[in-house]
Amino acid sequence: MVKGFGGSSGIAIGKAFVMPSWEWELTDKMVDVADLAIEFEKLYEGIRSSKSEIEGIKQDISDLIGEEESNIFNAHLAILEDPIFMNEIQGLMQRQFKAAEVAVKETIDKFVNMFDLLDDDYMKERAADIKDVGNRLLKHLLGEWQGTVTPTDNPYILVVKELSPSQLANLDAGQVLGVISMLGGPTSHAAIMLRAMGIPFAMGMEGKLPHAIQTGDTVIIDGDESVVIIDPEPELVAAYTVRRDRAAAHRERLKEIAHVPSVTLDGKRVELRANISSAKELELAIANGAAGVGLFRTEFLYMDRTTLPKEEEQFEVYREAAVKLGKKPIVFRTLDIGGDKPVGFLSFPQEDNPALGYRGIRISLDRRDLFKTQLKALLRAAVYGDVRILYPMISSIGELRRANEILELAKKELQKEGHPFKADVPVGIMIEVPAAVVIADLLAEEVQFFSIGTNDLIQYVLAVDRMNETVSALYDPYHPAILRLLKQAADAAHRKGIPVSVCGEMAGDPDAMPLWLGLDIRELSMSVQSLLSVKEKVLKSDTAHGAEFIREALKCVTSEEIRQALTAAPVEKSCIHHKEG
Repeated sequence: MVKGFGGSSGIAIGKAFVMPSWEWELTDKMVDVADLAIEFEKLYEGIRSSKSEIEGIKQDISDLIGEEESNIFNAHLAILEDPIFMNEIQGLMQRQFKAAEVAVKETIDKFVNMFDLLDDDYMKERAADIKDVGNRLLKHLLGEWQGTVTPTDNPYILVVKELSPSQLANLDAGQVLGVISMLGGPTSHAAIMLRAMGIPFAMGMEGKLPHAIQTGDTVIIDGDESVVIIDPEPELVAAYTVRRDRAAAHRERLKEIAHVPSVTLDGKRVELRANISSAKELELAIANGAAGVGLFRTEFLYMDRTTLPKEEEQFEVYREAAVKLGKKPIVFRTLDIGGDKPVGFLSFPQEDNPALGYRGIRISLDRRDLFKTQLKALLRAAVYGDVRILYPMISSIGELRRANEILELAKKELQKEGHPFKADVPVGIMIEVPAAVVIADLLAEEVQFFSIGTNDLIQYVLAVDRMNETVSALYDPYHPAILRLLKQAADAAHRKGIPVSVCGEMAGDPDAMPLWLGLDIRELSMSVQSLLSVKEKVLKSDTAHGAEFIREALKCVTSEEIRQALTAAPVEKSCIHHKEG
């Protein structure tokens, strides 16, 4: 049993098919100066064919994974139009008389190596995109394809060194039970596509497997735990088969409660909303009974492109989402880039610790033009629905006030330009920086709502990078410090009478329901896939048990004690041994 990084949830059991990794082997072919024009025409024709092919793939796959996710291939088109990339190829051809395919191969290698050396996982994963696009271009220049024909007779678990979006797009998704990748990370385009397709995926297996997986080996993927098991014993196969089948049957049963009101046994309503990254995801969220959107991640509008999205483009996206939701609330988090989410058209300084650096609201306050454009688009979209604005990474009253000053400037400009807009849009802040919890009572005086981002809050409070394997075990949502901070933030909101929601991963954990009921938090926002499981828990819970849990949990001194209190029967929830001293 080998543990890797999280990819895509679910259980897959089947025979492995190992996709051979290959590299183009090219001799250093030179061309006569008289033939350069012909060689350049070959390059341009290869680029035209590659673009046409990518557009076709994007069109074909959009129905399967969604329009927003298929926009991954826009990044591939952007590479073929990138002047730096193309100038490098043309320079090798003009100055060194390299053949087109040789110049392309050398340029691919140069940029891939350059990205691989960066101390940034997101940028390293963009190297895979460059390699993918370059290989497609080489295919057209050489008139051949060195890809692999996958099995067509039986479903299989695909094993790859690294999976590219193009390879994934060419696979028969109905035949792929799951994917195991030696390389790659959670922000890789292949990982995003596999999650959208609902295919279990485990990654980061390089150097961890006891021996190489061979085609024909029986393999189990537990995508929920990022675990891979090679040649499991029959008993283990049987146990995972039962888990897989039960999970599938449970998912089907849950569909029956999609539109049942989310109300506890004692009649208290808990609003369950969705975390989304595009308007396309709204249809699935509504089908799963979402009571609105608690977190619309607007930064995905800015990623994988070479230019800043204009106000009109943003307005259309935000308006479409607001219209689809009708009277249900939709909370747009303003641009949250930097750290692990760089944007190609903005240059960020190299940072030793980007999580504590130039990111979130800090960039927005620094780039007022960029921030104001987004705020104007949001204010205009608010005419069409229950739109709310959420600022990320707020750590002081000063930051909040400066953000609101820019919001007021946006209103004045819209008024001057004659655009319809809603002036009284509710404004809230993410509670994800420890400083925000400490001054939550002060912040509550100047905002209309709180949204607690547990992912970053836990990371910052415990000084743990959860993506760092060495310390990830210390990332503990039920650490007593976390419990106390959650209570402090919720209490500050309740005293002021403003709504408080949770939008981190803890919100999507059904087992955490007693915690939220005990803290009197009645708004949770989570991934679309978690909505029905959490609703099922709501329907079986009551607020009295939640209040009892909080009273006992606050007496606990370890996370183990808190977890025991969380899973015990209501009458058994106790940390009595702590009382005895």
